[in-house]
Amino acid sequence: MAIDMSQLYEERFNRYVTALRNGTPDKIPIRPFAAEFTARYAGFTCQEVTHDYDLAFRAMRKCASDFDWDAVPASMVYVWTGLSQAIGLKYYATPGLEISADTAFQFLEPPDDQSFMRADEYDQLIEDPTGYLLNVWLPRVSKDVSPLGEPSTSQNNLSFLKGGMAMLSYFNAFGPAIDQMKTECGTVSAIAGIFKAPLDILGDKLRGYMGLTMDLLERPEVVLKACEALMPHLLHVALTTADPDKNVPVGFWMHRGGVPFVKQEHFDTVNWPTLKPIIEALWAHGHQTMFYAEGNWDAHLDAFAELEENSILYHVDQGDIAEVHRVLGKKFCISGGIPNAMLSYGTPDEVRARCKEVIDAVAGDGGYIMDASAIIQNDATVENMKAMTEFTRDYGVYSSSSYTVPENRGLNPSITIDDAMAKIPVPALKAGACVSWEQKRKDFKKIQGDEHIFERIWDNVDALANMYVWQCLLSF
Repeated sequence: MAIDMSQLYEERFNRYVTALRNGTPDKIPIRPFAAEFTARYAGFTCQEVTHDYDLAFRAMRKCASDFDWDAVPASMVYVWTGLSQAIGLKYYATPGLEISADTAFQFLEPPDDQSFMRADEYDQLIEDPTGYLLNVWLPRVSKDVSPLGEPSTSQNNLSFLKGGMAMLSYFNAFGPAIDQMKTECGTVSAIAGIFKAPLDILGDKLRGYMGLTMDLLERPEVVLKACEALMPHLLHVALTTADPDKNVPVGFWMHRGGVPFVKQEHFDTVNWPTLKPIIEALWAHGHQTMFYAEGNWDAHLDAFAELEENSILYHVDQGDIAEVHRVLGKKFCISGGIPNAMLSYGTPDEVRARCKEVIDAVAGDGGYIMDASAIIQNDATVENMKAMTEFTRDYGVYSSSSYTVPENRGLNPSITIDDAMAKIPVPALKAGACVSWEQKRKDFKKIQGDEHIFERIWDNVDALANMYVWQCLLSF
């Protein structure tokens, strides 16, 4: 008997969204963030799914269908190395080039004395974040982009031409891939959009970890100003890439902004004051944020508990999931908690035992989503992934299967958009722009007819250039 994919999708969608809103669905949703594991299962190498995004989409669909998963991203191999090479980015090791063809792509952090942003350049970043990224940062991270003042080259021109076209090609491929997951597998797209904390951006792509930590000790007030300058731009990217239907959360991968990477003092005075208002603004606009807490963020659970109910989904990696549930479980959905090392080197019986332990500890009243602790790469075994999935499907059934998702999807922010946005600094050049219409307008002596149509189209096209710059920073 053929499976009714539309009905299956509706069941999984209701199950997933109910759990996201900390409710009790019919079963525990299963949502693995499986990356290179999908290649292994589908018979591809890491090189193939990293360098050909169609194969990555195909591998995810095969896993979603064969394993009976409720929700997944269209692809968790998030860096397309075809694009990174088109741009000429220096900070990735590509499978089959710098590393073996069956090793996942790697991020290459520069030496401490060669950070992509120099210690004396904070003022430039603070004054004009977009201009700094375009004119200073991008020439440093790309072997093809020429710095300002130096002669342009064909490689420079082709970097922007190929990079921009490739980025649009890649992003436009996600819609059809998500539709295929829905119609062919009955699987829900798990997240939408991209966000990173201002302090994480400084540590990841600008100053580097060592540079950032030294700056926090020597000039914390300047680091704070830089984080504040980044806030409106990072919020803009999150809002413009979020789920327009406001069903699934914005993805937020948490890196180096908490203990033990930075002092509690710096979390309290720099990271949290520039992160919390953005999360509140996203929630005021009707978007949940997924706190993907890579590492152990237990030191900051009380701070996260300050956020409004249901405004986030909290994913547990190396933290104590029982403690997370004690502090956050009454307000937010929790996911994760199955160690990646166990999925790679343990036995199916050990995996089943851990799944039972986690479900018994945190999932009794709903509000839990099954997943590994971190992104699943190609060292996880098929047998252990099956054990996690099948055990959860059998054991994670709630007594009542009568549930409906509220019409408003459980989104009840008490903070207004105006109040939330009042906490976000206003930049000199609005977020989402490279060249303002006011500046561009000076190029025209006279405009006949409707000037607003010129302004509207200019803003839309200019926003594409802004997207390119900020997506290079955030996604690639």
